[in-house]
Amino acid sequence: MKTLAVVLQQPERLLLERLPLPEPGDDDIVVDIDYSGISTGTERLLFNGRMPHFPGMGYPLVPGYESVGRVVHAGSRSGHVVGETVFVPGARCYGEVRGLFGGTASRVVTAGSRVVPVSERLGERAVLLALAATAYHAVSGGGLRPAVAPPDLIVGHGVLGRLLARMTVLAGGQPVVWERNAERAGGAEGYAVLHPDEDPRRDYRSIYDVSGDATVLDSLISRLVPGGEIVLAGFYSEPLSFSFPPAFMREAQIRAAAEWKRPDMLAVKHLVDTKVLSLDGLITHREPATQAERAYRTAFGDAACLKMVLDWRGCA
Repeated sequence: MKTLAVVLQQPERLLLERLPLPEPGDDDIVVDIDYSGISTGTERLLFNGRMPHFPGMGYPLVPGYESVGRVVHAGSRSGHVVGETVFVPGARCYGEVRGLFGGTASRVVTAGSRVVPVSERLGERAVLLALAATAYHAVSGGGLRPAVAPPDLIVGHGVLGRLLARMTVLAGGQPVVWERNAERAGGAEGYAVLHPDEDPRRDYRSIYDVSGDATVLDSLISRLVPGGEIVLAGFYSEPLSFSFPPAFMREAQIRAAAEWKRPDMLAVKHLVDTKVLSLDGLITHREPATQAERAYRTAFGDAACLKMVLDWRGCA
């Protein structure tokens, strides 16, 4: 059994390759992938070689953690059935080629416990569940804190920033979103989008940064109320630093939001299934998987591209 996969041979060198797959065990499933999303955060860092040390890091690798497809084989202990539509957060089934995160392929073999059943009606929008779960994890504190303040300022109006804003509006909040790129300023639903220079406020209680900009802390600290919190919800390739006196004077709190967990995914899946949270309007670009290199360069180079989806249907 083989799969057609996107393989990063080294930074800036991406190929489509046929890779062997292992025989599935009783706990495993085989999934034919329909769609996979391209992450402009972690995958961009893998593509340009700027990813900091990370468990499993190394080339060649198969990227991707935003895939959805159909179960075509289900082991007796996998907990799934043939024909089910599932979200796949990645796979490690490519032998000597690393799976980091391993979801960008036409077919994967993975443990049944790793995937989440989703409604077939979601179609390509199901790839957005990973970012929705990331947003949910950030605002819930991952269950580690008794109370977490939802954002009243969100820095960045990409897909993650939009999902954070939508969740905040659903909870009764009125967030402000900062966006420097005019091409990304549109599409707000119930909240304001401003260029930072247009915003005079310095009384924010909770600021969520999803920009990935390692130089942003000093400017954000200056906008906090005393005791306010900055949540680092992006992914940063460079060390972060800040000037201590302003943070000291405000008694600023800084929290890093980690990777989403399964309860976060199940929570946002329920919100989407019950039509409380919309995933509409977030996928802007699509390419057949055979045009993967073009798709990746568009995803990373075109500011108008919020989310690029690869279509694997028909790739044998």
